[in-house]
Amino acid sequence: MSAVIDTDRSSTVKGQSAAAEDYSKIRSKQHSEGGWGLVPIQARAGRFTSVDVNDFEPVSAQDIEWKYTPLAKVRPLATDALDGSEYEYVSTSSAGAHVEWVDRTDPRIGLAGTPEERASANAWSNFDHALIVTVSGDDAAEATITRSAMGAAARAAHTVVIAKKHSHGLVILQNSGPANLTENVEFVIEDDANLTVVTVQEWDNGSIHLASHFSEVGRGAKFRHIVVTLGGSLVRVNPTAHLAKEGGEVELFGVYYADSSQHLEHQVFVNHDAPHTKSRVSYKGALQGAGARTVWVGDVLIRPTASSADSYEENRNLLLTDGARADSVPNLEIETGDILGAGHASASGRFDDEQLFYLESRGIPEEDARRLVVQGFLFGILQKIGNPQLQSRLESVIETELRSIGVA
Repeated sequence: MSAVIDTDRSSTVKGQSAAAEDYSKIRSKQHSEGGWGLVPIQARAGRFTSVDVNDFEPVSAQDIEWKYTPLAKVRPLATDALDGSEYEYVSTSSAGAHVEWVDRTDPRIGLAGTPEERASANAWSNFDHALIVTVSGDDAAEATITRSAMGAAARAAHTVVIAKKHSHGLVILQNSGPANLTENVEFVIEDDANLTVVTVQEWDNGSIHLASHFSEVGRGAKFRHIVVTLGGSLVRVNPTAHLAKEGGEVELFGVYYADSSQHLEHQVFVNHDAPHTKSRVSYKGALQGAGARTVWVGDVLIRPTASSADSYEENRNLLLTDGARADSVPNLEIETGDILGAGHASASGRFDDEQLFYLESRGIPEEDARRLVVQGFLFGILQKIGNPQLQSRLESVIETELRSIGVA
């Protein structure tokens, strides 16, 4: 009897091995090297990365990266060939900031990160030239890149911002007009550098924009990254910060305002990989109108090598009208017991009745009270920009949005 059982078991094992071999021939490199098998890895540390779009499976609602995103709108940017040529832009810069086009073989490309999903990899596979902004010198430098003529054709783009050692800089990336764009943006913050980046999305109503932002933060360096998302049909900006050396600090801020039928998405990842690193994440959004949708996913990973790490992330959403939906998903992974602190918070809701009552009880009309509450909620992020003209302009844009629904 035992011999029969052994024979049957041997046949079963051989059958399973043959089936696994057949499956391995058709599955992507994403699954075979990423170790996914049939169940996707949830932890950020285990996700597959590649610059080659052919290494990824087609986008699917089953994938953790795409589970909240309207896939019908993004599939062409994740699958089709893209125009990766140079595009029109306007730049202004001070001394210490330099802007240039470079070929995709430039060694400064690829220093900050690698795509984790197919749309990002498709952009990487298709761009011909990259725009590089270099900040250097002891004096504070500033550069503004404005793009308003990207066009409706499917396009790939690649941008690299480098803050040289000991430099101080502010880089503003402004986007408006029509777009059907997937892109990668890299930030290399060298040792003891201090860089603030502000990226503003004011696309036309029908525009689609998928952006993966990668940052590599050096020893003792400080990086502030601010996302302002106000326009576009589907806009998804995903910042990743790698605290790679001791003493690095990041602040990742975001403010967004979603109108009817807009989908605004931000997936944030902070990777503590060195001792004595610090991160602060704060995203705030307001939504109004039927079908207004926002998604925020915040991942923080504190690795075993990140002793004395200090991290905190929060996301808060204010729903101004019926029919709006905000998804907020904070995640925290800690792989060492030697940390200074780690925490997260998430809240989504309507106006605070107590705040409104307090203001109205002091003679402030209801509409003015509502305006003050929303301004106080959102404008705190805008005040971190460091450019008074840009801050004032964006505040005016949000006030105009509030007036459209009678809040201001």
